[in-house]
Amino acid sequence: MDAQAVEKLEKEIGGSDKQVVMFALEWCEFCWAVIKVLDEYEIPYRAINLDSADYVENNRGRNIRLALNEKTTWTTLPQIYINSEFVGGCIDIFDECKDGTLQERLKASSITFNESVKNDPLTFLPAWLHPR
Repeated sequence: MDAQAVEKLEKEIGGSDKQVVMFALEWCEFCWAVIKVLDEYEIPYRAINLDSADYVENNRGRNIRLALNEKTTWTTLPQIYINSEFVGGCIDIFDECKDGTLQERLKASSITFNESVKNDPLTFLPAWLHPR
């Protein structure tokens, strides 16, 4: 395991100026769906796109992703943390959003969000997943 990647991962999870941190890929439709929901609810977040140009040099993005896999045992993205706690991926966040768990988690963490939003988060998923 790349020690620098592990250090960077822990720094991003624990030391972000935003309390919601999402490890993502720029081209991932599920990551886009989560971003749409976070934006809809006006939830402050930091997205770390591991396939972006910022993470290409020395395979930084790949190494951080391997460190994430080791930490969570998950191989998929996005991976979302709230107040340094791993809460899951796209569908996990959407399920929590639908049943109110996410809103309660945000309130408990003093993270502001637009409480008037009532949209079904599943509508933000890629169109190819919706029944035709």
